[in-house]
Amino acid sequence: MQQGQQQQRKQQEKLKRSNIVKNIASSSLSFVAIFYLAIIITIFSYSSSLTSSPHATNNYAYATTQQNKIGDLSLSTLIHQGSPYLGDSSAPITIIDFSDFQCYLCARYVKATEPLINQTYIQTGKVILIFKHLPNRGFDSMDAALAAQCTNDQGKFWQFHNMLYYNQKPIDSGWVSKDNLKKFASQIIGLNMQQFEVCFDTKKYKDFIESDLTLGSSFGFHDTPSFIIVNSKDGSNPEILEGAHPFPSFKAIIDKKLEERRNSS
Repeated sequence: MQQGQQQQRKQQEKLKRSNIVKNIASSSLSFVAIFYLAIIITIFSYSSSLTSSPHATNNYAYATTQQNKIGDLSLSTLIHQGSPYLGDSSAPITIIDFSDFQCYLCARYVKATEPLINQTYIQTGKVILIFKHLPNRGFDSMDAALAAQCTNDQGKFWQFHNMLYYNQKPIDSGWVSKDNLKKFASQIIGLNMQQFEVCFDTKKYKDFIESDLTLGSSFGFHDTPSFIIVNSKDGSNPEILEGAHPFPSFKAIIDKKLEERRNSS
C-alpha cells in the first residue's frame, strides 16, 4: 500500500516537472518569436527610410528636383549674379564649382584636374567654369571667399584663386588671415589695392557669398569640392559630382552632354 502511494507521488512529481519544462519552453519560444519579429520590423522600417531618402536616388534625379526648387541655373543668370567664370560665355556646357579656399581636396582638384578641363574643354569653347563659394572648412574660410570675390571686381579672380590654392596651408593656421589675404592681393599685377581693401574691409560680398552657401545647401552639399554640370542655355539636365574626382569623371559627363546636343540638333 505504501509502495503504491510512493509510486503515485513520484508520477505526480514527474508530471509537474514535465509541465514546468513545457511552460518554460513555451515562454522561451514566445520570447524568441517576439525578438525576431522586432528585428524584422526594425529592418523593414530602416529599409523604408533609406528608399525614401533623396540620397537613395540617383544624382541626376536629385539634382533635377533641387533645381526645380531653387530655380535658374542658366549661364546667363549665373554671370549676371556676379559669379566668377572662366571661358567663353557661348560655351554649351557649364561646370558649377562649389569650393572653399582652405579645402585641401579642392587644392588637389585645382592642381591635378582643373588644368586638364581647361585645356581640353574650356580653351576649345565647349565648357565654361563658374565658381561658387562654399566656405565651410574653417573660421578663416569666409574671409578668403570675401577677398577672392573682391578681386573679381577687377577681373583678377582666377589669379587670386590660383595663388591661394598653390600656397595653401593647414586649415585656420593663419595663412588666410586678413593681413595675409591683403599680402596675397598685393602680389597681383594690376590690382588696385585701395579699391580691393575698401571692398574687403566693408565685407561688400557677404550677402553674395551667403547666397552661394544657401544654393550649395539646397543641393545637399556639405563637402568640397562639389560640382553641378548643366546645359548652359537653360541650366537643364544637371548632373552632380561630389569630391575631387579625376579628369575622366568629368570627361565622361561632358562628352555625353556634347553628344546629346549633337544628336538633338
